[in-house]
Amino acid sequence: MIKQSDTERNKKAATAEKGIALLMTLWVLTIMMVLVLSFSYMTRTETYATLSFKEGTEKKFLAEAGIERGILELFYRNINKNKAIILEGYEVWRIDGRLYKDRMGEGEFSVGITDESGKIDINAMTDAYSDILRNLLKNLGVEETDANTIVDSILDWKDADDLYHLNGAESEYYMSLPNPYKAKNANFDTLEELLLVKGMTSEILYGSEEKKGIINLLTIYSNKIQININAAPKEVLMAIPGITPEIADSIISFREHDEIKNAAEVGIPPGTKYVTLGGSYAYTIDSSGIKGNAKTGFKIRATVKIEGGNNYKYLYYKSPA
Repeated sequence: MIKQSDTERNKKAATAEKGIALLMTLWVLTIMMVLVLSFSYMTRTETYATLSFKEGTEKKFLAEAGIERGILELFYRNINKNKAIILEGYEVWRIDGRLYKDRMGEGEFSVGITDESGKIDINAMTDAYSDILRNLLKNLGVEETDANTIVDSILDWKDADDLYHLNGAESEYYMSLPNPYKAKNANFDTLEELLLVKGMTSEILYGSEEKKGIINLLTIYSNKIQININAAPKEVLMAIPGITPEIADSIISFREHDEIKNAAEVGIPPGTKYVTLGGSYAYTIDSSGIKGNAKTGFKIRATVKIEGGNNYKYLYYKSPA
């Protein structure tokens, strides 16, 4: 009886050991499966990340090529813009923001050049020429009282004194804010600096889904009070006192086939103080690089100044834009 009992106990122990071994085997297999799946997922993620980085880098280089092409076209334009006859395919690029495209291998870039003289220069703006900015703000849906506050506060921000415009603000106002600071009393260094000015909001500056922002319609680089109608977008044209929607459409239609050489050609009376036909030699180049069938591209914005000879310098560079 004792021997049978020992045998049974040995069988039970052997069965228990087999069960433990099976359980451990199952745990090891489970852990190995988790490790394999994790490694597979990580490898897949790394592969996609590498491909994404590669495509992003390629699109960035395409956009940079677009910037360089834009600079080249500006030099070509300055040499050839006044020639009476230019062969087909060698036309100078327009400087009103229209897009030009070119291919490089499996990718392409689109480039638009805008003469800064077609925008409202807030550093050059004076009391006598402030109506253009006031009209622009109101045309884009800003209330008249808010528009007056923004325009007068911009003038106060950059003038050297502490005297208030009617709706403006000086250091006394800014020092009373929860996070106090003083009025600059000097020109703007960037357009983003406008967010420090009384009345300005991110929605007004950058726009929203419902409203267009003003940042792409302003500049600090032209050093011109007047607006170059050969380069101005319709929103800026519409803000110039005396220019009706019909005249604005006439200007844009005329520019499709030629540059305006006489303001009277498009219905603007001679001597209109807000209008000029000359450029500024400061240009913003917007370039977008696209690879394959991608729906979005890598965008770069650069503002350059064309100087004497074959020289130029960057005034602003944002990548990605």
